[in-house]
Amino acid sequence: MNDMSLSGKRYWLVGAGDGLGRALAHCMSRAGVEVIVSSRGEDKLKELVEELPGKASYQTVDIADDDSVKAAAEAVGDIDGLVLLAGVYWPFSAKDWNAEQAVAMADVNFTGFMRVLGQVVPAFVKKDAGHIVITSSLTGFRGLPGSIGYTASKAATMSLAECMYADLRSTGVRVQVANPGFIKTQLTDKNNFNMPFIMEPEAAAREMFELMLTDNFKKSFPTLFSLLFRGSQFLPDWLYYRIFS
Repeated sequence: MNDMSLSGKRYWLVGAGDGLGRALAHCMSRAGVEVIVSSRGEDKLKELVEELPGKASYQTVDIADDDSVKAAAEAVGDIDGLVLLAGVYWPFSAKDWNAEQAVAMADVNFTGFMRVLGQVVPAFVKKDAGHIVITSSLTGFRGLPGSIGYTASKAATMSLAECMYADLRSTGVRVQVANPGFIKTQLTDKNNFNMPFIMEPEAAAREMFELMLTDNFKKSFPTLFSLLFRGSQFLPDWLYYRIFS
């Protein structure tokens, strides 16, 4: 597909305090995009804005809180694009259910996205222009053991992006979803198992930014690792769960 320039555009990155979001902010800023970076922690956002080479500002937001999201969206104002990157993660099994952590993952990773989109999508639709990028995960393709809250929330964000794309693909509002594998962040530091094809945040950010420069809808990466997850959708249940659980 044809590459498109985002230079001079204004993008709001929600979940840019650490990891992939922080790396993507750098990537976009170097390409001439004005970025507004958001997360809960003001100190990290201030530090990030000072690092960025281009025009940048920050806005704190707690996407688990309706009032915080409404206030942040109003403060941010008119934008050309929105990138949703926020996420929390705690690994646990249904055998060791943690009610508080499970609800937090649902409320940030999925419902939090819904809150932000509710403040942004109507304006994009009204002006028939805008760009929405949703971060899901390779885990969202099919259920996995020991991943109650995270995998379910990422499957929900993947479905959310697909539904939005179905509604908006013939309009001026562009919807995309990125499905990365393991990325070396404070979230994956919680894992005590081998993580194949784990990527540095900068490498994952480049993959994501490359997607944003095309009119493709979906990108799953790294490519070889993604084949395992995408291919698993075609396995019958008895075989899939024998292999993966």
